[in-house]
Amino acid sequence: MHTENEAYIVRTQRSFNRQPAMHALNAELVVKSPGSVEITFPYMAQFTQQNDYMHAGILSTILDSACGYAALSIAPEDADVLTVEFKVNLLRPGVGDTFKAIGQVVKAGKTISVADATLYSSTLGESKPVATMTATIMNVYK
Repeated sequence: MHTENEAYIVRTQRSFNRQPAMHALNAELVVKSPGSVEITFPYMAQFTQQNDYMHAGILSTILDSACGYAALSIAPEDADVLTVEFKVNLLRPGVGDTFKAIGQVVKAGKTISVADATLYSSTLGESKPVATMTATIMNVYK
């Protein structure tokens, strides 16, 4: 049995677990607090571009999910979320053993929220920022 305080974690995790894209990337979600999540995933050669860097589309996918799940964690219980728009800044090539995206809601609204996410790569214990995203997320009522 989960307490009311943990309900947002369970709800957010259940939604994440229903995403085939995240399963394909071997991604794992941790809900840190309301409005804050982390998604980790390993380097996978099948998702690289011609220079063996993780493809920008894959990095954007993870960042989008980090923003979206940060927003879902504080959305009303009867709402789901959809991305309306996003902007990505690629800071360095996507190389590393593992990657972690940290997503946080910047401003939550009744209908629209804004979230930021930063993706870090990790090699030999060193963590470096690879990309950032700012996303506009819309609450969608079922």
